[in-house]
Amino acid sequence: MTLAKTFKIALFSLLGLSAIHGPAAAQADAPLLPKVPPGTVLTIGDPVTQKALEVSGLGKELSFEVKWANLSGGPQTSEAFRAHALDVGSVAEIPSIFANWNNLPVRNIAYRERRDPIANPIYRFGIAPGAAVKTLADFRGKRIAFSPGQAQGTLVLRALHAAGLKSGDVTLVELPSTSDVYPKALASKQVDIAPLGGVYIRRYITQYGPDGATLVEHGLRDDPSHLYAPQWVLDDPAKAAALAEYVGLWARATEWVNRNPGLWIKEYYVGQQGLSQEDGEYLVKLTGEQIVPADWSEVKKRHQETIDLLADELGYKPFDVEQIFDNRFEKLGAAALAKSQ
Repeated sequence: MTLAKTFKIALFSLLGLSAIHGPAAAQADAPLLPKVPPGTVLTIGDPVTQKALEVSGLGKELSFEVKWANLSGGPQTSEAFRAHALDVGSVAEIPSIFANWNNLPVRNIAYRERRDPIANPIYRFGIAPGAAVKTLADFRGKRIAFSPGQAQGTLVLRALHAAGLKSGDVTLVELPSTSDVYPKALASKQVDIAPLGGVYIRRYITQYGPDGATLVEHGLRDDPSHLYAPQWVLDDPAKAAALAEYVGLWARATEWVNRNPGLWIKEYYVGQQGLSQEDGEYLVKLTGEQIVPADWSEVKKRHQETIDLLADELGYKPFDVEQIFDNRFEKLGAAALAKSQ
């Protein structure tokens, strides 16, 4: 079975085969209401911002009712969108792209990145003990953990592209990127290479470094973070106005986390996630400073490159990146930050 066919089967299973809504278009250029109408309710899947708004006190400024959903990421949010159980979700770069390819009309409405994405990547490639891999060029002929439709899978394809390789030059081993699946696959030598994120980077080297486990830096941007919403939510003037307000508070919550690392470690990483103080400190250092740009030009350029790469590797039809961005929201996050300072 080809990579393209395998990838499509996985995505159709995740997102559903049928188109439940027509093409996105209707209200994309309609002006946002200046105030949120009374009685407006949003269901939001963004647990990190939920905690930041709570701890910072910024949540008190919400002028509409919020129903928080304890979910985020592409698989969970896209499924909830299709069930009309969610209005907006927090994701990386990839979910909006595959939603478009699978007849789920969505648009990105907010974007943030790391100030120094090369020094502060989200992922590093873990190398199995004994695998002779020191650079991306050494990926040729190796077995690489691959998660279809997720950021880690796309990073693998981008790393291959950067090294002048194609997917056919390696063996992609489909594995879910959840929990500690990848570290265990590396330790057991089920795969030679796997993208690791968060505390699993630190834990992998601590536990398996004495056995010869190593890390390889990829030197690529892997830091995009978005809020995205279904077109039918954006077509609702009241909900769109509420989303505009939320984007502003989301940006301010991001800045609050930047400025209060100690409290964030205590309340979120230790208090909510159950991590150790050391793990929390590691994650804050790993993340670095997050920023919310006022201009999406470069963001869209990189997003288009990702669309084209995935289309080429996986057999999808490329499309214009403008189909998955709602430009009405472009400057709202940065404007809210400027106003609050």
